[in-house]
Formats: sequence, structure tokens, C-alpha cells
Amino acid sequence: MLVAEDDEMQARLIHRLLLQEGHTAVVVHDGRAAIDEAKSRRPDLVVLDLMLPRVDGFGVCRVLRQDGDIPVLMLTASSTEDDVLLGLELGADDYMTKPYSPRELMARIRTVLRRALRPAEQSPLLRAGCITVDPVRHLVTCDGIPVTCTPGEFAILHAMTAEPDRVFSRRQLLEHTRGHDRASTERAIDVHIMNLRKKIEPDPRRPVRLLTVFGVGYKLVGGHDS
Repeated sequence: MLVAEDDEMQARLIHRLLLQEGHTAVVVHDGRAAIDEAKSRRPDLVVLDLMLPRVDGFGVCRVLRQDGDIPVLMLTASSTEDDVLLGLELGADDYMTKPYSPRELMARIRTVLRRALRPAEQSPLLRAGCITVDPVRHLVTCDGIPVTCTPGEFAILHAMTAEPDRVFSRRQLLEHTRGHDRASTERAIDVHIMNLRKKIEPDPRRPVRLLTVFGVGYKLVGGHDS
């Protein structure tokens, strides 16, 4: 794992917690070093502080998402919704605001890793219209073209392709992405949906596949595109 945190005391704490759970971890203290380490080591997860010198957490997350789908847990001293939503829009899989409980931090890390690394149970391919989800190989295609998804985005598509045309509330989708976490915000689902539309819709501004059901939530259309 990779820990990118410029507060040395916080970095040592996170490093120690990871070692106690049997993980290996590399610690860096600025965003440029985080990008270099992530590209060379391909860690299973990045614990990423938002306020890093040289390149901030937003910039690091943007680069990581351009290069692949390494899970990212973002740490921020700011509890403003705009910062949280921007982090999720850039591809962070989860976030925590400081100060945080070490136990909760490790629980969040376990959840993100479980979602990203644990093989899914054997099951057939899931299809909804032109969208295909392979739970075993953790792959998504749209019109036969591979789609790169973050673990959170994959969890949403997995749930929705399993039940095409079902309307899911934001709370129900949160349960699929990170469980019954009282700190989660339903606005985070809106950001995931917006990102997914950029990847699977012919025109994200006029969705025909991943639809909003006003006052309720979202549904993935089950029929073939016209």
C-alpha cells in the first residue's frame, strides 16, 4: 500500500496500523512522490491526504485515474461538501475527514480493499442493454468496448445490471458501494452516476441508459438501445 501524508505523525500512525494488519506500506510526504511511487509500485490501495505539497491530493487522484484504477481513500481536513464531491468526481473510492478514528480508518480501508481485490462469487455475466458486467473478472464493457471503472462505480453497475429496470434509491446504492456507513453522503452517488454516464452514455447530457427517476433515484435500462 501507499500512504501519502505530509503530517509525519499521521503518516507514522497510518503506517503502524497497516503493519499491524499484515500489510506492507510505503510512506511519502508530497504529491509528486506519491505519483512516482504509485506508477512504479502499483499499490493495492493509496491512502491520500488532500493537502499535500508540490501536487495536492486532487492532482494526484487525477493522475492515478488517468493511469488506471488503483483504489484511493482520500483524507481531508476540510468537511465541505464541495471538496468531498470533487474528490469523488476525480475518482476517489472513499473519503474520511480529519480527525478520524483509527478503527474507522482501518474499517474503511478493509471495505475498499474487499471491494477491489476479493474475487466475486462465480456467477454468469450480467447484462442490461449494451452494458455487460463480469463479476468474476471484474470487467465492464459497453457496446463490447472495455470500460474502466473505480471500485465504487463497478459496485453500482454490478447491482444495477443484476436487476435491470429496477429503480434504486441513493441510499440503496450507498449500501452497495460502502455499506451502512453513517458518514456517507447520498450526494456521493450522484457523482458516481455522473462519472458513469461519461463512460457509458452516447451523450452524457441526455442519458438513455442510466436514467434518473425524479424523486426516487436511478435505474439502468434493461432493453437494447434503439
